[in-house]
Amino acid sequence: MQVEKFYYDNRIVKNFAYATILWGVVGMLAGLWVALQLVFPSLNITQYGTFGRLRPLHTNAVIFAFVGNGIFMGVYYSLQRLCKARMFSDKLSKIHFWGWQLIIVAAAITLPLGITAGKEYAELEWPIDIAITIIWVVFGWNMFGTIIKRREKHLYVAIWFYIATFITVAVLHLVNSFELPVTLFKSYSWYAGVQDALVQWWYGHNAVAFFLTTPYLGLMYYYLPKAAQRPIYSYKLSIIHFWALIFLYIWAGPHHLLYTALPNWAQSLGVVFSLMLIFPSWGGMINGLLTLRGAWDKVRDDVILKFMVVAITAYGMATFEGPMLSLKSVNAISHYTDWIVAHVHVGALGWNGMLTFGILYWLIPKIFKTELYSKKLANQHFWLGTLGIIFYAVPMYWAGFAQSAMWKQFTEAGQLKYSFLETVTYMKPFYAMRSLGGTLYLIGALIMVYNIIKTVKKGSLVADEATEAAPLQKEFKPHSSEHWHRKIERRPVQLMVFSLIVILIGGAVEMIPTFLIKSNVPTISSVKPYTALELEGRDIYVREGCYVCHSQMIRPFRSETERYGEYSKAGEFVYDHPFQWGSKRTGPDLAREGTGNLKKSDGWHFRHFRDPSSMSEGSIMPAYPFLLENDLDISNTKAKIKAMQTLGVPYEKGYEEKAIEDLVSQSLKISNNLISDSILISPKKEVIALIAYMQRLGKDISIDKP
Repeated sequence: MQVEKFYYDNRIVKNFAYATILWGVVGMLAGLWVALQLVFPSLNITQYGTFGRLRPLHTNAVIFAFVGNGIFMGVYYSLQRLCKARMFSDKLSKIHFWGWQLIIVAAAITLPLGITAGKEYAELEWPIDIAITIIWVVFGWNMFGTIIKRREKHLYVAIWFYIATFITVAVLHLVNSFELPVTLFKSYSWYAGVQDALVQWWYGHNAVAFFLTTPYLGLMYYYLPKAAQRPIYSYKLSIIHFWALIFLYIWAGPHHLLYTALPNWAQSLGVVFSLMLIFPSWGGMINGLLTLRGAWDKVRDDVILKFMVVAITAYGMATFEGPMLSLKSVNAISHYTDWIVAHVHVGALGWNGMLTFGILYWLIPKIFKTELYSKKLANQHFWLGTLGIIFYAVPMYWAGFAQSAMWKQFTEAGQLKYSFLETVTYMKPFYAMRSLGGTLYLIGALIMVYNIIKTVKKGSLVADEATEAAPLQKEFKPHSSEHWHRKIERRPVQLMVFSLIVILIGGAVEMIPTFLIKSNVPTISSVKPYTALELEGRDIYVREGCYVCHSQMIRPFRSETERYGEYSKAGEFVYDHPFQWGSKRTGPDLAREGTGNLKKSDGWHFRHFRDPSSMSEGSIMPAYPFLLENDLDISNTKAKIKAMQTLGVPYEKGYEEKAIEDLVSQSLKISNNLISDSILISPKKEVIALIAYMQRLGKDISIDKP
């Protein structure tokens, strides 16, 4: 049989490996910094370094820079060998690499500048979203080109997960990023309120599923057997794992919105499918761990396998906890608390981080044709990383339970026992301990950097690795005992199409009724569009990332209605582009901030923004003195009103022409109110607009408590 000689491209693997290490350290440093800001608010340095601006930078750096580059590193190495073919195009590989790094740099610049779409894990503005789409297509083109020209007839299970990742992330990104540009750096989500929340958490949950999970499962299926030098435990289990996982995962997004204004039927669907996710998730974990059957002595001595075992165990823990958190009774306790922070980081630090480290330790010596510089240092990294996860997660679990209990506790007289601020100050020791865990994890990563640098210097990169294989047989006769799934594995395009159909079902069933059936989002006649000044104030609220600490969603619990006021209704949010329900209460809910027993004077808000601790002793909120200094930019106010009209917001005819006049009039009223409170400030400052927005919250359906 004729054998063809060709070369694997290791240079692109090296580039993505270096980027993974670099952005991993940057993302972890950003995470440690924002964690410390909750302990020492004075670390909120300048308007570009506040918690609200840096926290999205941290999440994007870890998800899309560290894990993203880790995915591409692992895929580019494994795909070539599984297909017995060089990547389809070296040029596409380079465009993909440099394009992705430029996107990361653009995110690192724009997010601290406050240029954000205001949607968690999808904060990047529309020009960057377009760039992401283009580069993702380049990646898919290169991947499928390689698969098409492969020399191996059947596609191994890792490639199934790569294909599902590509097609699903493309769908998620396109649907969630559907927005209306106003300027080069400003857009509004095309969806509003309840519909925007459903789309966002359909995306948000499945960004975890199809960016942080499915590609890493593909990497697990390739690198674990390679490191263990044993075949994967069960071929049939891998089939069940793949198809069940991608079908069920896409339905689970609504479990992030339990007890909210989302229709109950959608919430129930999210709960049911989240519970079912335990089975395929644990099927994958079992398939991974049982691959090591009979080789546990090797695990004890092999540091790479140690990293991988902890990663798979963390995956199992996180994918058991996730369905449990989707139970309404559990969610009532956990949601908006630091419990969710612990849950997320067991997955991020344990599953993604530890598997990435294990792959790096295995892969770098391979492509540099040398031995790892120091197994002792790698072991130190392993234990620091493992201890870091424990010191991070345990305090956050404890903090979450404590928060929920304190929020819900009443005195014998039937009054709330704790003010919200008391729950905040109680958390500080837990936040300090979490920072210690993050520090240990980061030190371990820095040890890895040193170890990798020394390993690289010791070896020499084999940029073009020579190999040979027989060409793909055009005619293939299946065996009589061949498994039925083998037919699909020989047809990558059909596999992609089937994957697309499977993932579209859940999203369509949940979203189409929510968008088309009016009764799912009933309107409230008293709810009116924001004035021009309030809209500008809302944009400042989004710019400063206030949604990462404050929710605007009062759930139908006695503890919440007593603390905040009437529970939230779907019709309240029909003009909110994007929605601002939030996912974490580091600060109190703001849904009724402008009315009822929560209403505060304009002067109180002014002083609170200038120095939060002066009004709320012990507050960990950043100070915003720059809001008192910066003039409000009204050059795009008219364009913003016209954009809202395009999105269906019913401003009166011609309002865009008199929006500035209305804005100036309302600004003067607030500045005059401040004069009566002994505060003299120009009505042109940004703080005036933000006060206007805060005083608007809850007013449209005001139900004052007796």
